[in-house]
Parts: sequence; C-alpha cells; structure tokens
Amino acid sequence: MDQAFRSLAPQPPEEVRPVVAAGPVRTTEVTISAERQTLSGTVRFPLTPGPHPGMVFVSGSGNGSREEFTPQAEFLARAGVATIAFDKRTIGYTFRERDFGLLADDALRWVRWLRDQPGVDKSRVGLWGVSEGGWVVPIAAAKSLDVGFAVLVSSPNVSPLRQVAWALNEQLLRLRAPVGARDLLTRAMGGVGFNFLRYDAMPALRQIKQPVLALYGTTDPSIPFVESTKALTKALTESGNDQYTIRFMDKGDHALRMSGGPFTKGYLETLANWLKGLPHTARPQVHMAGATPVQRFEAADVPAAPWYAGGTMLGLTICLAAVGYVAGPVASMVVRLRGHKRATAETNARLWPPIRRRLHRMAWTGLALLVSVVGFIGLLVMFSINQAGAWPAVLAGWLLVRALAVLMLIQEVTAVAAVVSGLREGWQPSRWQHVAIAGVAGGTGLLLVAAAYYGLFSFPW
Repeated sequence: MDQAFRSLAPQPPEEVRPVVAAGPVRTTEVTISAERQTLSGTVRFPLTPGPHPGMVFVSGSGNGSREEFTPQAEFLARAGVATIAFDKRTIGYTFRERDFGLLADDALRWVRWLRDQPGVDKSRVGLWGVSEGGWVVPIAAAKSLDVGFAVLVSSPNVSPLRQVAWALNEQLLRLRAPVGARDLLTRAMGGVGFNFLRYDAMPALRQIKQPVLALYGTTDPSIPFVESTKALTKALTESGNDQYTIRFMDKGDHALRMSGGPFTKGYLETLANWLKGLPHTARPQVHMAGATPVQRFEAADVPAAPWYAGGTMLGLTICLAAVGYVAGPVASMVVRLRGHKRATAETNARLWPPIRRRLHRMAWTGLALLVSVVGFIGLLVMFSINQAGAWPAVLAGWLLVRALAVLMLIQEVTAVAAVVSGLREGWQPSRWQHVAIAGVAGGTGLLLVAAAYYGLFSFPW
C-alpha cells in the first residue's frame, strides 16, 4: 500500500462535532420533466429560519430508488439542509448501456429546481453521489456552476472496468482463489464490449471548480481507494482547485455503513458540518485525513482482449467447429453414395472412421471447455458480487477448466498426427472430409490460442 496512506493525520475534532438534528421538516413529493421521461423525487425542507444549503442525492448503479437515502436525507433536513432524493431514470439506463452525461443532466434539473425554492441559499446547492454517482456528479459540476459543491462517497475516479475488475479480484483474494483464476477473470472482462466500461473520469474531474468533499470507508471492498484518491487529487491539483477534503471513515463499507448496519461513526456529522460550514470548510488545513484504510493490491488497467480472444472470434471458433462436426458424417455419406476406386474406398473405410471419432471427441471437449469457462466465470462473478463463496468450489472449477484445456491440446495434437499418418498411407480425403478436418481442427486451434491468452496453460497452476 502507498506509504502516504499509512500515516494519515487524524480527522480534526471540529469536523465530527455533534450536530443537532431535531428541527421540524416539511416533506413534499415532486415530479419534474427530463429527457424522454418524468422523474419523481422527495424533497425535505427545514422549517427553521433560512436561507439553507441544499443537496441532491445521486444514486449508484442499479435501479436507484430514492428510499435508500431516507435516513441521511432526514438527518440533514433536521440539521438545516434541504435535500432531494429521486428515483433514477429507467429509460436510457440498462445493464449494457448507460450514459453518465444523461444522468448528470437529470441531476442538474433537480439542482436548478431546488435553487429556485424560497428559503434556499442558491450559492450552497450541490450534489452528493455514491459509487457510480461518483462518475455522474463531476460531469454535472463540470457542466454548470449552478452546482455549488460536490460530495463524492466511495467514488471510484478510475474507469468502471478498472474498478469492477479490482473489486472482483479483491473478493476472489478473500476466497483464496488461484492467481490464474483471478487473471482469467480480469482478461475475460477485457473482452466485454459495454460502451461505458472504459469511461475516463479525469476530464470531468479536471473541470471541477467547486469545493469537493470525498468520503471513503476503510473496509470498502469495492473501491481501490489508492488509485481513486490519487486520480482525484491529481485532477484537482492540475486544474488549480485546492478546495477539496478527503476523509477516511473508520470501519465504513461501500455505503459508509458498518457491516451493512448503522452508518460509520462520524460520517453524518462530517457531512453536515462541512455542508453548513461552506464556504469556510472548503479549504481544510489537511486535505486528506482519517482512519487508516487497507488496500492489498493495485488496481491495474484491464487490457483489451486481442482479436483472437474477443467475443467475435470465439463465436467464429464455435461456428467453425460446428461446421466441421456436421461435415464429418456428411462426408462419409457422400463417399458411400458417389463411390470411389476400390483401393481408395478401402483406404478411406479403414482410416477415416478413427479420424472422425477423434474429431468428434475434440468437438465435444471444445464445447465442454467453453461451457465450463463461461460457468466458472459466472461462479467467480457471483461469489464476488455476493461477497461470499466457498474456496473449494473456486479451486475445483479452476482445475476443471485447466484439465479440459490440456485434454483439448492433447486431442488436437493426436488428431493432426493421425491425419498426417493417414495421408502418408495413401488416404485421399474428400472435399467434405477436408471441411470436417479444417473446421474442427481449425476451430480447436483458435480456441487453444484463446485458452493460452486467458492463462489456462500458464504455471504455477
């Protein structure tokens, strides 16, 4: 771990001083028009004398229900901060495709609505974003100075692909998964073609001119805090913005809760004191402070899969093997129907069946390998997302896919050797037999190259 994170200054006491959160609050349901749909939100106004700062919550990945922010929104509203929590859009946001710019526009609509409300301090209305919201909020802040500040909670600040790969590997490390299995998952992710996964957060971060509060939990298994905070400080420093505060909350998880329970000690106080203290709290004496976080390995970039290991080529490989497998029986039928010279027919009758059986077995092994690899990757992802699993299952799956890869390699070598031997003995393959051999052997060859790239032949096991 970076040495700078081993000796963090303690969080200043005034940042976590008790906050009186007992004022009366008015709760209102509001809808606003956005691109292609209407958004619904819950607004909580303090009924104490204003003007009050205001904040809009921006959710992380997934459905993004406003209900998840209720405890924080009510605490802040009772402490004197107007808040809005809204349901994330359902049009234009899917598992495969999402536009962070579109989500930022939604957040800006709520900011502008809140700024227009009586009793709200226009200069202190900003955004709070968690996880995926950490990519959305900087875009909104860069687009408009209507955003008075940015609160980033568990914000990755690296590409989604890099963050997800790190999070999955972190959980696999806890499951004592072999290094090769973790590399397989990382390289497999490089072949995923979702448009948003390689989003670069740095341009938007460099354009932030507003005060920034970044909060991280020391036990968050989803965020590579070293790279995340380095990216944030680098971007803000390069743009000349010294209005940033980075705090690590002791024992906080991804949602700044303690093992999914209550919020980590000091989180709500830190947030409320910073918001109510603006603009004076924008420039702290110590930019980065708090409890000591733990990150066991670096969040490396995920390489893009080469042409021979991408999804398109793997699909072509399957098609080639399938064509070859079907061509084998067809070739035998054509040979029988057309007839050949006696010597040629006898040679074919003797040499082709064992070769065909080898191709048959090789095709089934290749199919089994593909199914087992997909299933194994699915198992790894499931264990990682659920942050639970059994290491014997991981080890067994890893041994299975590697054993199938080695078996397929042996079958490829022996099948090619059998074909060469048959040709030397005078075998004259028909056109369909050529197709069968080229399809299965060629498809298997491509699959072996991909298997080598994904580390199925690497050592140690």
